[in-house]
This record gives sequence, structure tokens and C-alpha cells, in this order.
Amino acid sequence: MLNRRVISPKGWPRVKAPGQTTYMKSLLLSAALLLFPAILPAVTQIDLNQSWFFRVDPAASGESAGWQEQLPAEAAPVSLPHTWNIGKYDDYEGIAWYFRTFEIPAELSRKHIELHFNGTFYSSRVWLNGVEIGRHEGGYTAYYFDISAHLQPTNYLAVEIDNRPSASTIPGLALRLRSSNNVWYDWWHYGGIVRDVFLTVNEALLIRRQRIRSDINDSNATLHDMVFLENNSRQNAAVVLRLAAVDPGGQTAAETSETFSLPPGVLNKSVSLKLANIHRWSIDQPNLYRLSAKLESGGKVLDIRQDTFGLRQIEIRDRHLLINGEHVRLSGMTRHEESPWEGLAETPGTMRYDYDDMKALQVTLTRPVHYPQNSYIFDYADRNGILFIPEIPVWQFSEKQLSDPKVVALAKQQMREMIEQNANHPSIFAWSVSNESEMSTPGGRAYFHALRDMIREIDPDRFVSFADDSLPAVDRAEDAAAQDADFLMMNQYFGSWAGPKSGLVPALDKINRVFPGKMLIISEFGTPGIFAADSVAGDQLRVETIREQMAEFARRDWIAGAIFWCYQDYKSHHNLWPGVQEGYVDIGVVDEYRQRRPSYQAWKDANAPATLAAEWNEWAYKVPSGFTIAVAPKSEKELPSYPLHDYLLRWEVRDERGTLLASGEKSLPLLNSAETISGQLPENLASRKLALHVQLLRPTGFAAAEGTFEWRHEEDGGQTIPEMKGIVVPKE
Repeated sequence: MLNRRVISPKGWPRVKAPGQTTYMKSLLLSAALLLFPAILPAVTQIDLNQSWFFRVDPAASGESAGWQEQLPAEAAPVSLPHTWNIGKYDDYEGIAWYFRTFEIPAELSRKHIELHFNGTFYSSRVWLNGVEIGRHEGGYTAYYFDISAHLQPTNYLAVEIDNRPSASTIPGLALRLRSSNNVWYDWWHYGGIVRDVFLTVNEALLIRRQRIRSDINDSNATLHDMVFLENNSRQNAAVVLRLAAVDPGGQTAAETSETFSLPPGVLNKSVSLKLANIHRWSIDQPNLYRLSAKLESGGKVLDIRQDTFGLRQIEIRDRHLLINGEHVRLSGMTRHEESPWEGLAETPGTMRYDYDDMKALQVTLTRPVHYPQNSYIFDYADRNGILFIPEIPVWQFSEKQLSDPKVVALAKQQMREMIEQNANHPSIFAWSVSNESEMSTPGGRAYFHALRDMIREIDPDRFVSFADDSLPAVDRAEDAAAQDADFLMMNQYFGSWAGPKSGLVPALDKINRVFPGKMLIISEFGTPGIFAADSVAGDQLRVETIREQMAEFARRDWIAGAIFWCYQDYKSHHNLWPGVQEGYVDIGVVDEYRQRRPSYQAWKDANAPATLAAEWNEWAYKVPSGFTIAVAPKSEKELPSYPLHDYLLRWEVRDERGTLLASGEKSLPLLNSAETISGQLPENLASRKLALHVQLLRPTGFAAAEGTFEWRHEEDGGQTIPEMKGIVVPKE
């Protein structure tokens, strides 16, 4: 995570309607800068998300009409992030433009100023003051342009976006499916400036990024930080680079400095620090450190960069996944970045709501979908303990596409951008280079080797794999690119697209025979509603899939994880109900509006890492005097299962009026076997109904398991069961 000062003065910059004058309160910017004297010498980030204008260009005539030089008529005001594929232009595929003006105060005119885009779908061309300053292809990664030489006191910015796919775009036409005439990719083509835009103001010397790696030995660690420096002047500069590592408690854990000469151009500087008594990162103890890099010259601070990182060891050993030496079997679900109200142009509120809900669903592992995620989501995973396998959107590509030099080059570009922007996130443990493509072909294997070798060069500490839906068809491991992956990922839809559900067990048994040394993660499974008569029946099939297939995965300890497709229904042109040309794929545990289906609770129950039970201590015409709660972790023979450190058991009892009668909690430093906890109730209760609510809480605050156990007076429907001490009715 990058920490830099952001300036977004209300009302600045402002743009008036087409044909009217534009202006900006430059003095307001100067005043805003003075509010942050400690940051002033280093980088300042200026938000540009407001005051844009938008217009579609179906005839692709905007450039010839001079839109790159002057705002066209009929342009509509918008704010960023923005996608045009909601509302009036819902299914528009083609070119559209974005425009805005901004001013640069004279005191900034000699600074190094860059224009940053965090995501534009799909390809972009950018003009500043009528001059094309650059292009970018790829809808989910960030890029920037040095605009210092092109700036004027008042500046006109124009951005052309094209969301049309082809056989050589990524994502692109799924030519593996050519025979079915299903050559689109199976999610919506949300065109637009879909993530934040901002300016950065620097001195000529700056820190571009850091790449933080670590070696861990017991309670100590050595950090290896590669600091990517730039000198945009024409002269050597004597500089001091200072590094400081701050621990999760906010204390400086280590610091160092180095003096050297920074020549014009780019210099990558390697610096090491030693940390003692470290706090490791894990799914339930997501401890984050911060590494601050400060560049100085002549006693002046030129730039400051701060990135968070985590110290953890993730291994694959004997076909098992280990985090910090502990065997884990994880589960989760995928999620598309989209909703009916924002599409791909998501804001933090939507992302936070969905991921909080997914944590309530016990998600500890996800891919998370077919494309690089918003940086907010990676930060969330770091803070809340979710392992990620990010992927570039090479979806359903044919061997011909995978052999196309243009496709390979573009895939490398997108993978490199994703890694360089996100490699410090401890939540990421592997990279995926494709999904459901023809990888078990000569061209597919060559593609995988090219991407894998590049990844190992720039990020040697992480695993590399891809999502494969053809593993059961492989007869010889040496014929498949999967044999050269660090672990297997299997997309399987037995019971729907892949055939009868009875095919799952033979498929898993064959994979075990063909790849006897490989760990497997089920990278997709689920049930689309279209395989039933209606949505209600489809979700009942989904519930059966969850219960039956998770049990099959659990029986095979070489299956280290399972990822359900999908959290929410998502927009598409395909896999819809008969006769529907566009809409939402009925496949989520919640619908597109986040309304929960029965499969939501089925997944939540199946994926709790522990079980809860309770008994009342008195029964038969008497109100209970107390109760006993039993909590037990799942074993390594179950999925999910992982060590439970520093959990908290919390309980409360209420009567039929909701009055709190008793409550309590117990800390569980290590829950590695069943434990019981007893509680007492007040004497002489006159209640006819009691409800005991129990929660097992993670250290991060989310409930890992919870249940409500009710007692009712026998005359009100209680049962007489001699072998029980009370009447336990699990609440639906």
C-alpha cells in the first residue's frame, strides 16, 4: 500500500459547461499545499476524479473532429470512477471520450508532474493540450505519463477509450469456443475510466516503487528491499536513501541509510535490514509492517514512499499447503468487480460491503476472479487475512491465440504490471496466467513456460499456476502444461456444464494417478441456475453441490483448497435463461442486489473452521439453571481446516422478550481440541423461552462460527428426550 498525501480541495478544479470559460482557484491549491509542510518537499498527489465530461463516439470520428483539442457539444458531466455501460449506453461497445481542464499554478511549473490512471477499460489514448502523450492497453492495471514538458497554465485533457474485443485483446474473444459461436468473454464489457485518476507532483529525483522480499529464520527476518529510483534531471545528484521498518505496533523495528550518487535515468538500489522478534502474517494474525523509504539531497527531502508488507512463509510440501509451517486447507469464493449501481467502476463502499460479507462467509482463499483487482481489495485482504491467486484475463483462449506473439507480449505486459503494482501484498501467494485455455497443447505449453519464466525472474518467491478445466482429459502428465506448474488448479462443474455429478469422483481419482506429486486447488465449482426449472430450484442444486462436493474434496488431503463460483450474480450475454440476450448469470449465493439465497447459509455452515454445540443443564418442567457449550476445531481430514490461534468464544442468553439474562466470553489461545465452557443463569427465572447465542470470533473480529440454541417450556412445544440434559433446538 502506498501512503502519499492526497489533496482534493472542494470546488477545485471546476469546469463550466461547454462553450463557457473554465477556471480554477490556484490560490486554493497553494493554501492546501501549505497545510502539509512536512510533505511539501516530497510527492503530492492531486485528485482528478471530479469535473469530467463524457461523450460516446460511435462513428469513431472524434479525433478527426478535433475533440482532442476542444470540448465537443453535447458532452455530459460525470465523475470518476465511471463506466458508460450502465443506463443509456448499457450495451454500447466502441469508442467514447472523457474530457476535463485543470490549471497548474506557476510555483509548480518547474516540478516533475505525472498523470496517473489506475484503470481504463479497455484501451486508451491520452491527449494533453492537443498533443497525444501516450497509449495503454489493458483494463485492470495502472499506468502513468510524464506530462511535465506538455503543461501550460491552463490544460485541456482528452481521453479516448475503446472497449471492443478482438482475437488478440486480453480479455478477448474466446476462440476456443468458436464452434459454439460463443466468442465473447463471460462478463460485462464495462468501458470507461473505471478507477481513480490523479496527478503527482515531485522533485526531479523520485522513488518509483519498492520491491520488498524477506528471509525468515525463527523469530528473526532479513528484509531485502529493491528501491527503484529515478533522476529526471541531467546531472548526477549526491543523495541519501533512508529506510525505516515500522512494526505492527507502530514502533521502529530497524532503520538504515546509504549515501551515493544518483545519475540521470533509472537506478535500482538494493538495501537490507534485519528485524528481530518478528510478528508473522497469517490468515488470522494479519500483522502488517510498514517500510518507509526517504530520498534526501543537501538536507532536503525529495521523496517519501511507504509500503506495507507482511512476514510469512508459504510452502507446498508433500502436496500440502503450509503457512508459517502449519498445515492449512482453505476455502473461499470468487467475486466479480461489479454491481448494478457501479459496474466495474467500484467505490470503496461496495468493495468493503462485499468483502465484509465474504469474510462472514469464512473466505480465506480466492483467485479472486479473472483479472487484476482494485488496490483497495488487495489492501483489504492484507488486513483481514485472505490468500489471493490473482490472474490476468486470458480466458478460453485457443492454441492459436496462445501462440500469437502479440498475445504473448500483451500477456507479459499485463502480468508484469500486475506484479510490479502488487508484489508487496502478503495476501498474494501465487499468480495465475490463464483460465480455461488450451494449455495442454504445444502452443499452450510454450505460452505457460514464457509467462512462468518471466514471473520467476521478477517475483521468484511466489508460485505460478493457471486454472484448468481439462485436467480429467489428460492421460500423460508430460503432455500438459499443468505438470510444469507449481500446483494444479482445477475448474470443475460436474452436475452442470461438465456432465453428471457422478463424474467428479472418477475425475479426481484420475488426476491423482496422472499427477501423483501435485497439490490441487479447486479453482472453480458451483451450479448455474439455468440447469434447473427456475432460480429457486437452481439454488437448491447449488446447496446440494456445496454439501456433496465439499465432502469429496475433504476426503483427499492433497486438495489444499476449494473456491466456489461465485459470490454474486454478474452481468453477461451468456449462460442466461432461455431467450434472454443480456442479464445476470444466476450462479451466486447472493443475487446482483446482494439478496441472500439459501446457498449463502449452506456455504457459511459448511465452511466454518469449528463446530458448536450446547446443552441446557435442567429440563422437564423447570427453567434451566445453566448450560454447557462445546466448541471443536475441524481436523486436517476436513476442508476447511487450519490452526485456530487466539480465538474468542462469546455467548449471551436472552428471554422471550429479548432481555439479556447472562453473557460471557473465554479466550482460546490455541484451539486444537474440543473444549467445553459452562455458564450459569439467574435463579428463579419465570421465562418460557430462552435463546443462547454463541459466537466463535477470529482475532480480526469476524465470526468463525455461530449458532443460536433455544429452550422452550415443555408445554410450549419442548420435547422430552431422556438422554439429553435439556432441549436443544438449533435455530434455522
